[in-house]
Formats: sequence, structure tokens, C-alpha cells
Amino acid sequence: MISEHPAVLFVCSKNGGKSQLAAGLMRDLAGDDVTVYSAGTKPGAALNTQSVESLAELGIDVTGEYPKPVTDEVLNTVDSIIVLGTEAKLDPPAGKRFEIWETDEPSERGIEGMERMRLVRDDIKTRVQALYSELTYSGLTPN
Repeated sequence: MISEHPAVLFVCSKNGGKSQLAAGLMRDLAGDDVTVYSAGTKPGAALNTQSVESLAELGIDVTGEYPKPVTDEVLNTVDSIIVLGTEAKLDPPAGKRFEIWETDEPSERGIEGMERMRLVRDDIKTRVQALYSELTYSGLTPN
């Protein structure tokens, strides 16, 4: 079920990398059309600097963001929960859209550093764009 003003929670383990990438990308794409949250099952101390830098390359500023825990309040607020990667473990709440995105992991192919982060970011960006289309689809035929 898609609400008139959808809310989505992006979750990863530390809430410093992948979930922050997804949240930043969705906020940039959706503006006020989608309420965006991000959280971690085991929040870290800070955002991954390469994640922040990879978003900055696209003109997306995540200044002020920080790792946050998954809370019942946020889980009850959102329509959709997207878990990025396989590290974060979260039980699917009843009545919510729940997906696990097994994102690209370039380090498994020996790709590290900013090259790795750009590939991760671009994989997540493609998925966020598809999710945004699904969340905001009005059922109207495009012009």
C-alpha cells in the first residue's frame, strides 16, 4: 500500500555508510515528496568519510547527519523499510513494505577506496530511483 506521503527508513548495521548513502540520494531525488529516515542496528560513531565524499561529488550535502539507532517510533512511522546489505538484522514488521537490498560489494573483487565507494553509491542510486518511482506512482498515465 502506498500512502499519499510515503515515509521510508533505510537501515544498515552502523548507519554510517550505505543507509546514509540511500537516505541522502532519496532526499535529493524526492525533496518533500518522501519522508526519509536512516538508522543502524548497531550505530557507529560517525559517518563513513568516503560515503560523505561520494555524495558530495553529486552535490549532495549530508552535513549534520550522524548514526542513529533503529527505534520503535521510526518503525511505526514509516511505510517502507529497506535494509542495505546483509550485516544488519531486522525482523520485518507486520504491515510494512520490507526489502533487503544485497548491494554491490566491490571489495570482493579487489576494488577499494573511492572507486569502491562510487560503485556502491551508484548501485544504491539506481535502486533508490526505482523505489522513488514505486513510492510516488500515482496510477496516472504519463503525458
